[in-house]
Amino acid sequence: MNWLLVIAGAMVGAPLRYVTDRAVQSRHDTVFPWGTFAVNVGGSFVLGLITGAVAAGAASSQLQLLIGTGLCGALTTYSTFSYETLRLAETRAGLYAVANVVGSIAAGLGAAFTGAALAQALWG
Repeated sequence: MNWLLVIAGAMVGAPLRYVTDRAVQSRHDTVFPWGTFAVNVGGSFVLGLITGAVAAGAASSQLQLLIGTGLCGALTTYSTFSYETLRLAETRAGLYAVANVVGSIAAGLGAAFTGAALAQALWG
């Protein structure tokens, strides 16, 4: 039954990633991959929030499978982040590549910690 929760979350997360990526990227006239950056940071926040809620006893492990593993797993994308960073480096946009790596890691971790802290404040 748990695998159905993961599949259900992924069925929402994957199209949400595509739609969000296209919507964000269409608003920026730059080679920087803002769409992927946005879904990864947003997904990190949601994952931190749901993980914090489960740790505080305010959410079930089934909800963590649905939202954390399924939705966030399909919403966020390390492979696209890696590909886009490599593409930036190959096209001599090295500064953008470095900014993508540093910014994505810092913002993703910051978002996850912020989500977990918010969960602790709300339900801890």
